[in-house]
Amino acid sequence: MAKQGILIVLSGPSGAGKGTICQELLRSYPELNYSISATTRAPRTGEQNGVNYWFISLQEFQKMIKDDQLLEWAEVYGNFYGTPCHHIAVLLDSGKDVVLEIDTQGATQIKKKFPQGVCIYITPPSLDELAKRIHKRGTDSLENIKTRLSSASGELTYVNNYDYVVINDEVQSATKKIAAIIIAEKCQVIRNISTIESILSNAKKINF
Repeated sequence: MAKQGILIVLSGPSGAGKGTICQELLRSYPELNYSISATTRAPRTGEQNGVNYWFISLQEFQKMIKDDQLLEWAEVYGNFYGTPCHHIAVLLDSGKDVVLEIDTQGATQIKKKFPQGVCIYITPPSLDELAKRIHKRGTDSLENIKTRLSSASGELTYVNNYDYVVINDEVQSATKKIAAIIIAEKCQVIRNISTIESILSNAKKINF
């Protein structure tokens, strides 16, 4: 039987670099699997259905909530986001690690429902740097940027709900820190109980 995979939850304010770090993680560590979220918001330029998100209608999303098909869900800036649970369960049960990129509301829900998940909060070095990144992206109005900065400041109060915090001052460095966290988590005793029991069981069969 395969050892249970690890669910890695990445959160952080808009513009912190979560998406870029996820891409770098998947490029550098192809054994990781990315969980695609469902959302009711419209695709941004260059985004593809089934690649960046599952873009669905509000009616479809509400049905998934009713049928308990979401591991977590939240309303963010007037749009709904959620994580379909079936695909994640299949991957974890087969021993594969899954990376999930969600907001603080979703991460809080997952921590309650799935406490063995590893929650990592990604933050920029400062709010000034965050403002520069959002502005450079060119997809938000000045008013939206102000709203996102205010939201980011509020989100930082939830950081104690996470297991780790990684400051994204440089993508390569932040990615390596997250990879190190995953390796450390794999070495936790609680994740290796079956291996330890197997070693002890085999030891009894050895004649010294």
